[in-house]
Amino acid sequence: MKITGPATPQDGIQVLSDDQLKHFVETYPKKAASIEVVKFVPASGAASRMFKDLFSFLDGDGDLSKSAFVQKFIDKIEKFAFYDDLNATLKEKNTSIADCLDRKDYKEIVGTLLEDSGLGYGNLPKGLLKFHQYESEARTPAYEHLFEGSQYAVGKGKLVKIHFTVSPEHEEKFRKEIGSIVPKLESKTGLKYEVTYSQQKKSTDTIAVSMDNEPFLEEDGSILFRPAGHGALLENLNDISADLIFIKNIDNVVPDRLKPDTKTYKMAIGGLLLEIQEKVFEALKELSQEISDESLKKAKNVFTEVLGAKLPNEFENQPLMERANFLKGKLNRPIRVCGMVKNTGEPGGGPFWVMEKDGSQSLQILETAQIDLSDPESKKHFQAATHFNPVDLVCGTRNFKGEEFDLLKYRDMKTGFITEKSKSGRELKALELPGLWNGAMAGWNTLFVEVPLITFNPVKTVNDLLRDEHQ
Repeated sequence: MKITGPATPQDGIQVLSDDQLKHFVETYPKKAASIEVVKFVPASGAASRMFKDLFSFLDGDGDLSKSAFVQKFIDKIEKFAFYDDLNATLKEKNTSIADCLDRKDYKEIVGTLLEDSGLGYGNLPKGLLKFHQYESEARTPAYEHLFEGSQYAVGKGKLVKIHFTVSPEHEEKFRKEIGSIVPKLESKTGLKYEVTYSQQKKSTDTIAVSMDNEPFLEEDGSILFRPAGHGALLENLNDISADLIFIKNIDNVVPDRLKPDTKTYKMAIGGLLLEIQEKVFEALKELSQEISDESLKKAKNVFTEVLGAKLPNEFENQPLMERANFLKGKLNRPIRVCGMVKNTGEPGGGPFWVMEKDGSQSLQILETAQIDLSDPESKKHFQAATHFNPVDLVCGTRNFKGEEFDLLKYRDMKTGFITEKSKSGRELKALELPGLWNGAMAGWNTLFVEVPLITFNPVKTVNDLLRDEHQ
C-alpha cells in the first residue's frame, strides 16, 4: 500500500476529552434504545494454539526444568479458573492435582487438561474454556461477552443481540453453554437476549498450493481448499441486519471489576458513530435533492472535517457536477469507528494514512505485510506509528435511505495474505482473503479513537490467564 504517514493523535486519531466521554455515556443509551444493535463475536478459533507449549511438554520426557513456560503453569496452577474442574476430573481417575504434584507426575496434570479423555481443553474453542474465577462461579469468554453485552449492546425492546461465528464441530457445545447462561443473565439484568450463530461459509474457502505454486493435491487426487482466514467472515457480517454492529474478538474479555472502562469507551465509539452518521446522512440527503454551491460546501465539510478525510489536490479545479459525484461516492459508504491503543509491542494492525487511486487519502488499518519496508519512506512512516488496532470496532452498515450496504462491494480484493502452513506433514502455501478489519473494510469511511490499554486483554497462551487483568 502507498502510505503517506501514520495516523497519530495529532493527525487521524481522535482523543476524546472527559466532557466528550460524559456526553456519549449520557446520549448513546437513549439513541441505542430506539435502534437495532448487534454484538458480533468471531469465535471459531480452536484453543489449541493457547496450549502449544503444553502439547510439546506432553510429547517430551516430562522434565519440567526444560520449559520455563510449563514450570510457571504448574507453579501457579491453583490460580486458573479451571483448577476445580481439573481436580475433579483427576479425582475420577483416583488421583488429584496435589497427588500428581507430590509424585512429580506433571504429564498427568497436563494430559488430563488437554486430552479428550479428560477436560479436552486442547480441542475446545477458546470461547468455552474457563477464563475467570468469581466467588460463586467460573466464567468462560462466551459468558463474559454475554454479560458485557448487557452493558452497552442493548437495543430497542431492551434486547441484547449477540452473534457468534463458530466452527461446525463446536456449535452444539456453544448452544449448550449459552443456553445455560442466558436465563441467569435475563433474570439478573431484566433484559432479553437473542443469541445467534453462523459458520464460515465453505464458498469462501481458497485454494492451497505447493511450495512450487502448483495446486496442492490430496492423496485422493482432489485439490485442497482451506478456510480463508477471518476475512471470510465479511460474508457473515454482511448477513447481519442491524443499525449498529460492535465487533470484538472472543478472547478479549476481562472480569467484572475491570469492565467499567470497556463500557464507557464502547458507548463512546457507538455514540460517536451515530452522531457522525447523522451528519453524513444529512449531507447526502441535501446532495440528492439539489446540487448547489451550498450543498456541495456542506458535503465537503462533512468529508474533511467530520470524517477527517483528505481530498485530492486537484479537487477544487473540477466542475461542480464532478465534485458532487465524487463526494456522493465518498460519503455513501459503510462507516466504522475503531478503537486504537498505544503500541506496547503486541502484534496487530496499525493505523495509517493511505493514498487512494483517485488522489484522496483514507485511514486504513494495515498489517506489517502490507507495508514495503524496503522503501525508506514507508519504513519511516511505519516506525513513526504510535498505536495499533485491538479489534475494537463499531460499524454502521445501512445507508441514508435505511437500506443495507452490500459490504462485499467495499473490500479491496487486491489485498490478501499468503501464509505458509502444512497438511499431512507436507508444506503448503495458503491464500487468505483480505482481513476483516484490513482489506475487507478498505472502502469504508473510517475513524480512529484512542482507547485505554485496559480495554485490550487478549489471551494468546494459557499463561496469559495469570496476568493480573484476568485474576
